[in-house]
Amino acid sequence: MTGGIDTFSASYSEARGKFLEAAAAAGLRVDSHVHPETGRDGEELAMDVVLDGPPDASAMLILTSACHGVEGYCGSGVQVSALRDAEWRAKAKAEGVAVLYVHALNPYGFSHIRRTTHENVDLNRNFQDFSRPLPVNAAYRELQPLLLPEAWPPAEANTAATDRYIDDRGMDAYQAAITRGQHEFSEGLFFGGTEPTWSNRTLRQVLRTYVSRVKRVAWIDIHTGLGPSGVGERICACRDDKVALERARAWWGGGGATPVTSIYDGSSSSAFLTGLMWTSIYDECPDAEYTGIAMEYGTLPPFEMMQALRAEHWLNIHPEASPAVAAQIKQQMLDAFYVNTDEWKGLIIAQARESLFQAVLGLTS
Repeated sequence: MTGGIDTFSASYSEARGKFLEAAAAAGLRVDSHVHPETGRDGEELAMDVVLDGPPDASAMLILTSACHGVEGYCGSGVQVSALRDAEWRAKAKAEGVAVLYVHALNPYGFSHIRRTTHENVDLNRNFQDFSRPLPVNAAYRELQPLLLPEAWPPAEANTAATDRYIDDRGMDAYQAAITRGQHEFSEGLFFGGTEPTWSNRTLRQVLRTYVSRVKRVAWIDIHTGLGPSGVGERICACRDDKVALERARAWWGGGGATPVTSIYDGSSSSAFLTGLMWTSIYDECPDAEYTGIAMEYGTLPPFEMMQALRAEHWLNIHPEASPAVAAQIKQQMLDAFYVNTDEWKGLIIAQARESLFQAVLGLTS
């Protein structure tokens, strides 16, 4: 994409500014949904929406960032790059594909360097039917006493018990138990909530406004944290539907791209999950033919990423922590989900650009 690595930012405020400037330079209107809370520097927070293309287009690509707030440092850079990319915008326009940019699904987490919303909810576990019994994660319940100890860093006994769990059951089991999501411990990790969050409700409103009448929809949701550093795993973001999976693999798995994986057949680095954000498309746009992926860019090894999450959640329930400890934990959290090097950013932009062109080809094939 044109614009290079200067499309990435060092704060939510800077990222939002670049996104709004890129939209203005492209002559596009911004629809801002203001968040009820403020940012870490007192700034306004918003889910900003930009439509590039005709509102009555029959085919649309949705590109979203910051479902998990801190991961917006990567996703926002991709969105700004796309808005600045004249060749990419011309291609989508020529093919009759409208592009909907949703910047900062979870602006609170983006600004405060949290993965969760202001309700401490993992937005990508929050899209449940709350009128029905919620999933139970017994494995997380077993780990909960270890995950958030009284003091940070954890005492030797806590570290030894955690190491025993991983030695006995394996890192994959440890990761799956924590990341699958849970609805029991409101201050815990990967809490899916007990009702729809502000971000959940606002995104549904956006889909009803912009997407409900579209016939063919593609969605690329940018994530970070899992897999080898800089490698974008393309995880099918559709129901357990063989036809949709085959379509996603045909669109995004060709050429030199990494194969499209699935949480349903065990090929993904992600555990099996429920309450996923993109399932909202089936509720709000039931007549659309939908095909989507989560682009998951690797950062750190799983254990280091999990330690950063544990530390940041501990900090959230221990506001009395010293400024030095708080700053160290926030930096650790940022480093776990955003690699601030030119090489990593270049890899992100190249893979994202490829996936955008592939989506347009798929939508028009």
